Amino acid sequence: MENHRGRHHVVIVGGGFAGLQAARKLKRAPVDVTVLDRYNHHLFQPLLYQVATAVLSPGDISAPIRRILRSRNTTVLLAEVQSVDLARNVVVSDGGEIPYDTLVLAMGATHSYFGHPEWAGFAPGLKTIDDARDIRERVLLAFEAAERETDPERQRDWLTFVIIGAGPTGVELAGALAYMTRHVLPRDFRRADTSRARILLLEGLPRVLNTYPEELSEKARRDLETLGVEVCTGTLVTGVDDSGVTVGDTRIQARTVLWSAGVAASPVARTLGVPLDKAGRVKVTPRLNVPGHEDVFVIGDLASVVQDGKPVPGIAPAAMQMGRYVAKSIRQRLAGRLVAPFRYHDKGSFAVIGRGSAIGVLYDKVRLSGKPAWLMWLGIHITFLIGFRNKVAVMFDWAYTYLTKRQDVRLITGLHANRLPPLQPETLPGGSEARAGEPGTGLERHEPSLVH
Repeated sequence: MENHRGRHHVVIVGGGFAGLQAARKLKRAPVDVTVLDRYNHHLFQPLLYQVATAVLSPGDISAPIRRILRSRNTTVLLAEVQSVDLARNVVVSDGGEIPYDTLVLAMGATHSYFGHPEWAGFAPGLKTIDDARDIRERVLLAFEAAERETDPERQRDWLTFVIIGAGPTGVELAGALAYMTRHVLPRDFRRADTSRARILLLEGLPRVLNTYPEELSEKARRDLETLGVEVCTGTLVTGVDDSGVTVGDTRIQARTVLWSAGVAASPVARTLGVPLDKAGRVKVTPRLNVPGHEDVFVIGDLASVVQDGKPVPGIAPAAMQMGRYVAKSIRQRLAGRLVAPFRYHDKGSFAVIGRGSAIGVLYDKVRLSGKPAWLMWLGIHITFLIGFRNKVAVMFDWAYTYLTKRQDVRLITGLHANRLPPLQPETLPGGSEARAGEPGTGLERHEPSLVH
């Protein structure tokens, strides 16, 4: 791709929070910008778990990149970047080579299974809309399978959900699933008593939401347990398969396992030939450059940034600040000036546990929990959503769900239809129609335990 106007050519790889901010802040700069992404949409990842749990539709939290970046100096291309040749100043994509004068890498992160890639097929993570649809289908099909099942042991397996990793995504998934099983679905099924579903949240560290202050972490744990989630900390998973997970010598039978335990940077980082951290992120300079390459910036989840001896968190506000900083840096460099090193300003972070329950920290000083934190979380997420239509749609869906206790985006599209057990005569009209849990059905409630 040639720059026919002879202007400075900035290539931005990734249309997430970091890349989008950089591109938007360059729309009036004397440069030509090319944005590359393997998807045609920007995704608001913090609300992806609500797509996975049937609260929101995918379109409510996404927007076309082309619509967002309509400035005259910006070109958007659908392309998957495979590597970067720093010596030749080219990006290698599935559509060919793209030269750059300045490169901004903002591809984000993917799932990390800690050396066990074979677990991915049994325990999907949550990073894309496809992941959310996959998880939503697995969860909904588990209830459908439990409705078909006549054997009480197998039905319990279908009604057991294991979430590995108690960071924000794991906690939010666990809380949302607990609410769904106890307040949304019970009247929709005849044989499967969804209110008795087991939601297990497994965490290898001593506490949930480990990056938050200890008292807020403990508050989150209590709120999860009030919702019915079984929280197991200091628990290291040693095996995952299609029928459950193994924790040391303990076996947990579960037909639905979800992964939120770790992330790894995009594999493109390895093609740069520069130092990486344990998660595969680039160890950037204080000005977010690749060491030895002032014309290459790395931002967002792909960048390993240390500030005051602590890593800058991989959250949306940090990525957005990096994107704005890089745009300013490019402008200043073209004008012959040097900007000060990047400085992350922590305005706070929040994690929602369930309906009316959240925890959060503002400006590293003010600590919130309960409904005030939940209301703050709602406002922040509405503010950060891109597009008036998305803001209105999400506000309406949240109000509808809150007032009616209904989650109607429960679509099964056939991704995992082969997971359903065969129909049994007892599940058909004229068979045993007694509700699960009633005496004499063989489906009486068993007290929960870690091992079946």
